[in-house]
Amino acid sequence: MKFLLAAVNAKYIHSNPGVYSLKKYAEATVPHMQTEIAEYTINHSMDQVLQDLYLRKPDIIGFSCYIWNMMEIRGLIHDLHKVLPDTDIWLGGPEVSFDAPEMLKQEPEVLGVMKGEGERTFAKLLGCYRLLGCSVRSMTNNPPGETDADNEESRKNFWREMHNLPGIAYRMDHGEIEDREIRPAADLSIFPFPYEELTGFENRIIYYESSRGCPFSCSYCLSSVDKVLRFRDLELVKKELDFFLERKVPQVKFVDRTFNCKKSHAMAIWRYILERDNGVTNFHFEVAADLMDQEELELIGKMRQGQIQLEIGVQSTNPRTIREIRRRMDLEKVRQVVARIHAGHNVHQHLDLIAGLPFEDYESFRHSFNEVYEMEPEQLQLGFLKVLKGSHMYEMASRYQLVYRQEAPYEVLSTRWLSYAEVIRLKGVEAMVEVYYNSGQFVNTLRLLAGRFSDAFGMFERLAQYYEDCGWIGRNHSRLARYEILHDFIQMLVQEPKENEGQAGPGISMENWEDALVCDCYLRENCKSRPGFAREQSAYKEKFRSLVPELRSLGSQVHIEALHSGEIWLFDYRKRDPLTRNAAMIRLE
Repeated sequence: MKFLLAAVNAKYIHSNPGVYSLKKYAEATVPHMQTEIAEYTINHSMDQVLQDLYLRKPDIIGFSCYIWNMMEIRGLIHDLHKVLPDTDIWLGGPEVSFDAPEMLKQEPEVLGVMKGEGERTFAKLLGCYRLLGCSVRSMTNNPPGETDADNEESRKNFWREMHNLPGIAYRMDHGEIEDREIRPAADLSIFPFPYEELTGFENRIIYYESSRGCPFSCSYCLSSVDKVLRFRDLELVKKELDFFLERKVPQVKFVDRTFNCKKSHAMAIWRYILERDNGVTNFHFEVAADLMDQEELELIGKMRQGQIQLEIGVQSTNPRTIREIRRRMDLEKVRQVVARIHAGHNVHQHLDLIAGLPFEDYESFRHSFNEVYEMEPEQLQLGFLKVLKGSHMYEMASRYQLVYRQEAPYEVLSTRWLSYAEVIRLKGVEAMVEVYYNSGQFVNTLRLLAGRFSDAFGMFERLAQYYEDCGWIGRNHSRLARYEILHDFIQMLVQEPKENEGQAGPGISMENWEDALVCDCYLRENCKSRPGFAREQSAYKEKFRSLVPELRSLGSQVHIEALHSGEIWLFDYRKRDPLTRNAAMIRLE
């Protein structure tokens, strides 16, 4: 019999660590059961995915369900049952764990749901199927004859074992739904390392888990539901990290919800990767900045530039909002830690905000945004509240007047404090932040531009309004077009009367703006096409060759630009900043 574990990821670079962990644990505990993995993305044609699933001919298939793939999986479920009527369909994952009986009522093609932590439940489920020897659907569609006593006994044993299996909800042979209790959390060290080899993981992020659960109780997060915080044995962790380091994996992303909640655990891992740095591998950690002390910061300061990156969830700087969502955070300590790490210029910091939280209206969110922007993270993610089934936020939806999308990802539409019109405005700000700030391709121009506005939020808000006025919202633009658009936006500002909002800063000539834009344009790459606002360079060719005699032999590895200001700059793409990926910028004259 074949059990196929299917994952539909958000992007190609992602992988699904859950299905790999289920497979490895099952292979170690349930012999003679064939388990395969199939990974796709939501960008695949679902018709092609259906064809591939059909050609694999599984007896049982299990889908890994998250908010980002549930719509696609529902479609696959409906069609898969038509083309593989004898295949049992199971679901698992956070999107189905908290309303499993309701999911079974909605999807009659599904036989069962694995709830919560899945490794031991999956292994036990395989044991049940080994007793049966076939899928439930095939036995239902092709019932045994009256004399087939062995098959009937296998059937009885199967349902008896299913009834005693915690961590599942399932449809019994007469159609009634049985909902079993959640399985208690396991010692994390009993689960095998999920990676035997890295074939198929080229150019993809590798996910790794050294702890499960979370010590905090944030009302919007499902991690707070798992109160049992567990850590994998450090000797195992070190051995498994060696696997990644020896193979020079480009990036390992720890999925621990708050990696540094136990200092000794975090410090041991950070010391280990520091001592065994291979010069290539980057490690990503989600941390609580306000838990960090001097010893941790000193250790982080010793890391190779780009060796680690930190994701820090601020979510809001409104004290009432923080209390309401059951979050503990010392904002001043966060500022100090982020500033200390930023000063070292060796760690990429990614700070998060969530729009749509209780007691956070438009102006409050503006204030939160500005406070986080002033911390100068490498990335500032402006996310929107997802009202997840099973979370405390879901239970409080009525009190907060939370209106959210009916289908996954259940994103907020409005709250008591935030209208849908304001959510739309924030979506525009999010898009501008993503293009112009998080890309890291407009650093010089944004630094100048921020000085013309009363605050950073107002700058992105005005830019979003410009996009909307021009009809560009939702369109895909080339990188060069983004510079041209920003140039035209600045030109519009320069021409506005002084009394207009956004003209608080000192006057800057349009030529100076164009110099900043050109520098940003060439910092990231040697552009094949020059922006229309760049200064004509033909008069400087001999000058460039005299300043850099080997210029011709260097080809596209460098670029020289004469600015309107008279300055001449060399952009050296052989020497990139490991954090920003920008070229080294050297003033020649």
